[in-house]
Amino acid sequence: MSTSREQTRRADDRLVTIISGWLAGHVSDGELRRELEGVRRAELEPDQVEALQELRAELAKDSRRGELQMVARETLEALALGG
Repeated sequence: MSTSREQTRRADDRLVTIISGWLAGHVSDGELRRELEGVRRAELEPDQVEALQELRAELAKDSRRGELQMVARETLEALALGG
């Protein structure tokens, strides 16, 4: 039987994996967008959701890679520190 916290960790882990892969150049912008859209916000803490929304917004604006990397790193930090 899985608990709510275990589900949250899985969502966190999935996001950390995909964002890290994107930062390393192994995941395309499109793949990152799809993965971010597929995340259920209910599985995340409020600060994590806010960071995720910020990253989605930057991706939607087609920001420069350097700007996206900065926001992606901030999102990773929020995911690591969440709940």
